[in-house]
Amino acid sequence: MPEPWLPGAEIHDLGDHAPTDHQYPPKAIAHITWDRNATAAAPQDWCSYEDLVGYFTGAGAGDAPHLVWDPFTGRTTQLFPADSRSKSLLSPAQSPTRTNRAGQVVIQIEAVFFPYCRHQGTVYPRLVDTPCAGWDRIHAWISSWGVPDVWPMGRPTDFSEHRDEHVWETRPGWYAHAHVPYNDHVDPGSWPDFGAGPGPGAPSDPPPHRQPVPPASTPARYQVTINGLAYGYGAHGYQVTVVGRALVAAGHGSHYQSGPGPDWTDADTENYAGYQVSLGYSGQAADGVPGEASLNRLLGYLPGPRTVSLAHAIAAARTDPGAAQGHRTYGAEVAIVEQALADEGLLEQRWVDGSFGSLTVTAYAGWQRRCGYTAGAADGIPGRDSLQRLGAAQGFAVTD
Repeated sequence: MPEPWLPGAEIHDLGDHAPTDHQYPPKAIAHITWDRNATAAAPQDWCSYEDLVGYFTGAGAGDAPHLVWDPFTGRTTQLFPADSRSKSLLSPAQSPTRTNRAGQVVIQIEAVFFPYCRHQGTVYPRLVDTPCAGWDRIHAWISSWGVPDVWPMGRPTDFSEHRDEHVWETRPGWYAHAHVPYNDHVDPGSWPDFGAGPGPGAPSDPPPHRQPVPPASTPARYQVTINGLAYGYGAHGYQVTVVGRALVAAGHGSHYQSGPGPDWTDADTENYAGYQVSLGYSGQAADGVPGEASLNRLLGYLPGPRTVSLAHAIAAARTDPGAAQGHRTYGAEVAIVEQALADEGLLEQRWVDGSFGSLTVTAYAGWQRRCGYTAGAADGIPGRDSLQRLGAAQGFAVTD
């Protein structure tokens, strides 16, 4: 399954997810923020990406798209997962479709742009006159969701509208906001090319200053944040080691010359890319930087900050051994405990899987004996003292 979150995006999940209407074909909707009115004679300063992200995560959450995209730097914020509707389209009661949901996906992108904006001293009449930085990554991700490289109502080249309910309901592809029935906006006015040759969706003139696609041999060097922890080149922490060890166990560790360790290097990226390819990802969706879906498939859980709840640890130790093989009551927290036990030499690394099964109970009992407990006090069920000692030894915090 494609990644629900764009690799490399800054995630500000607004919650309030809702399914789309799968009887309609997959779509992507192109918008510009058009937050100021400017002209060739009177350009205005560009409104910053940070301001627009702040708006859509605050007062403007009721109109939020999936992606907020800065075409000057390539920074992108994602507010909803791809398989949820977002909220940037009008969807009045008289519309035959719920426009924000009318597709297997309806991915909406807001470029932070208005015509004749002035950015760092240069005026940009059209979106395609900007560097369009990051577009290739966005396009590859949206393509992975089955949206074809066509504009059923024509590639936008100006601010005229063309709305056709039948085409909207029956044709997959890319739509301008100016194409969506029962809406009144006429943006985006232009949109970058898909990189195709002549044919549907090809540009009448190529957008200048396009950033080239990095060579496939160059490892990706950006970071993502998943469940509060960083992944990608330069990331540091226990979660990096966890991923590296899981890649080795899955047969994708050939690029390591040493390690894996707590610092994410090009070797981690190249190994993770091999793992993504094994899942069926391709292109920039297999660039070696984790997404939430692939990370969850690799580990069976999503690592979190190094904090373990005593109550959760006890519940897992009492529940997981009697449940189905691999059952994870509190996988992320249990994995922290298991890794600590492995680093203490009490549990084989291959059993660090987030499931507090019988082998983990036995290993924890060994830790309790090391702490001086005997008989029934060394039963493998965590207690406050033993868990706090393990946390102090291996660098995690313990809460109630």
